[in-house]
This record gives sequence, C-alpha cells and structure tokens, in this order.
Amino acid sequence: MLLKVGELARRTGLTVRTLHHYDEIGLLTPSGRSEAGYRLYSQADVQRLHGIQTMRQMGLALSDIGELLAGEGMGPERIIGQQIRSLDQQIAQATELRGRLTMLRDGLMAGAEPDMGNWLEALALMTTYGKYFSSAELKQIFTNWNLIEADWLVVKDLVRSAMDRQLAPDTPEVQALAYRWMALMLHWMKGDMDLLERWGHMFRTEPSAQGRNHAPPGDMIEYIEIAIKLRMALLEKYLARDDLRALGHVPHTEWAALEQGVQALLARALPPHHPDAMAAALRWNALFDTLTGNNQELRQKLLTASANEPLLQAGSPLSAPVRAFLHAALARAVPSTTAGESTTR
Repeated sequence: MLLKVGELARRTGLTVRTLHHYDEIGLLTPSGRSEAGYRLYSQADVQRLHGIQTMRQMGLALSDIGELLAGEGMGPERIIGQQIRSLDQQIAQATELRGRLTMLRDGLMAGAEPDMGNWLEALALMTTYGKYFSSAELKQIFTNWNLIEADWLVVKDLVRSAMDRQLAPDTPEVQALAYRWMALMLHWMKGDMDLLERWGHMFRTEPSAQGRNHAPPGDMIEYIEIAIKLRMALLEKYLARDDLRALGHVPHTEWAALEQGVQALLARALPPHHPDAMAAALRWNALFDTLTGNNQELRQKLLTASANEPLLQAGSPLSAPVRAFLHAALARAVPSTTAGESTTR
C-alpha cells in the first residue's frame, strides 16, 4: 500500500508543506513516484515519519534527527548533552510525550507487529489527544477502561437499536439508556466532571477520534447527548457538580437482578411484609447506599429530584410496580427509613 502526500498529511495531522520540506532536505524521501509524478509513501516511510515526529517533539533539530536516523555523527552522549542543556524547557514535554507513546504502544498496538495503519493511527491520535489531555490523564482514562468495557459495548448496541427505531429522547427506554451512559462515563472518569467534559468535547469536535476502539460514531453521540441534556437540566435543579462527583457506581447487572427478583415476588403475589420481600428491600437500600456513598444529604436530594421530575423516573432501571413494592417492603423492614427512588437508578 502506497499513500500520496495529501493522504499521508490528512491521516497524520501534518501539512503537505511539512512533508514536502522533509523531502527537500532529505529527511523523508518517498519510496516512489506515480506516473504523474506524485510522491508515494510506503509503510517504511510512515514508520520513519513516526520516528521523526517523536524526536521533533523532544526538541531535536531536523539536522540532528537526520544524522541520528542515518546513524552518523549523533552519538548518545551528544543527544544526552543537548537534552540536558535545554532540560528546564524540555522536561515537561519529553515526559508528556513518553507517557503518550507508552499509552499508544500498550493500548493500540497490543504487542503485535505494527502495520502502516497502526503507525498512521498512532500519529493521528498523538495529534488529536494532545490537544485535550496530558499523558497522565490518558493513562488514567485507558487504564480505567476495563471497568466499563463489557457494559459499554452492550449499551452502545442498545442505543444504536433505539436510533434505528427512531425513538424520541424523552421516551422511557432512551432515558434509561441515557442514565446507563451517564453512569458508565462518570464511573470511567472516577467522577472527574472536567475530564468527562473534555472527553465529550473531543469526540464532538474531532472526527478522527470517533469510531475508534469502540468509541461511538458522531451520530450516536449527537443522539444520546440530547437525552442526557434533558436529564442533566433536571438534575442540576437539585444536585451540584460536587454531588455528581460523589455518586458511586452500581453496575446495571445489580439493578437488573433486583428487578427480576422482585418481579418473581410479584408473580407469587407475596405481601410486602413477607421475609423475601423485606430482604429484597434491604438489598435495594444497600444499593442506594453504594450509589450515594452513605451520604444521607445526597440521598435526600436524589429522592426529591425523582419525586418532582417524572422524566427522571422514566429513566429508572426499576419498573414502577417494582419500585412501589420495594417502597412498601422497606417501610416494613426498616420503619425509620424513608424509602424512595433515585434519579440515577
């Protein structure tokens, strides 16, 4: 596979002028030319370009990079000496780049021999991610990805199904998906709203980031954000940003198991004071404590918001009959506890 200069520039975030300059000074000479005289770049050329850009970001001059890649007159001592002389200016950038390259190596290449696509993706993502995040932030983001990956893939498929069926953002099904999406994102970013907002902004504004490594495509982002904005507008009437940061995470499987268990109790026509019913209610109460971190003030805010906002109730993973049954059972199990349904459950 050979790439023309315009395609290489587009896929790496560099300019055609930069690539022409590299050719003119002999730093990156394309492996071939088309019959019309266009520069054609091979996989080896792209790999060399990756090395050039890495050393450029470390602060090395183009002439030094050329000597280093050629293995002439650029010994390790000279490289170290040059870097030490500019240490005050370069250390933050060099550390940043090293962290980003490590992330790209571990997260994108997964130990396999990289092909041209891997190199192009690495170059493009270095350019894109570097606009929004430090290497430490990227490490946190990609390290925590395994916390939500399994559920995220399910949610993404469910959102696509809702889109295909043209469901409105304020329908209960889409609102439940909006809740799950929000909860997963907050859990992924460990409650860091600033990090979450920058991540969302990047995906809204950078087409090169969309659809990669299970990331949602642009149309899905637009669709689910409409539903999320409806919820957030209501939540912000009752919860401050610090309250959102303090929310814990309850996996959707926990809510689904509770829903299924209570539906079975309802099918048996058990009364709320039955031991099995009260046990389910206590489980519900424990999940609520996990969600709020045992913060009673936060619990009350969530209960108030849910009681006042039908749209928030519409997004609950627990159905209305199950919630009503659990309310009654919890009043029997813990008479002093005021049971309620959270906006985020």
